[in-house]
Amino acid sequence: MSNSVIGLSVDCADAAKLARFWAEALGRTVSPEPTAEFAAIAAGEATQGPPLAFHRVPEAKTVKNRLHLDLISGDFAAETERLLSLGATWVADVERGGARWTTLRDPEGNEFDLIAG
Repeated sequence: MSNSVIGLSVDCADAAKLARFWAEALGRTVSPEPTAEFAAIAAGEATQGPPLAFHRVPEAKTVKNRLHLDLISGDFAAETERLLSLGATWVADVERGGARWTTLRDPEGNEFDLIAG
């Protein structure tokens, strides 16, 4: 038997708001009729990666993510600034073993990395 990942789900306080951030960050569109309870962004033909679903949960985020997204960009500095302008917050810049990335948080505090491509 074999399983496949068909998407990722993100717990949040406001699904529509967080979906809009990630749609802008990834160059995708929010699926029709997003609400504060549920919203989604599909993978498009011009974009890579799985669909993302956002679900409102009653509890607030309290600890570091156990799973996070890694993004890669050929224009690292410009993309870092663009993500910050969309509402991300800077956490740390890291250089390790010839690799370079910046850890950021989305508007609800979920960590993600932007890797220099």
